[in-house]
Amino acid sequence: MINPDHERLSIRRQCELVSISRASFYRQTAGENLDNLELMRLIDEVFIETPWYGSRQMARRLRCQGWCAAASGSGG
Repeated sequence: MINPDHERLSIRRQCELVSISRASFYRQTAGENLDNLELMRLIDEVFIETPWYGSRQMARRLRCQGWCAAASGSGG
């Protein structure tokens, strides 16, 4: 999206054109931690097995496997 080596447009102008701050362009994003990566892998694995699971069933399955999981939403 932003080309730092552009001949005619500065980074500042390119950021203006795409409506982002220069700080956002330069900021390095933090990678996922190992626990999150493992949890995402597990969710993918469970979803492949049981694509009909909703958030409550998925959270229940993760809790049974030792993860601290809660289905989000406005239930109660």
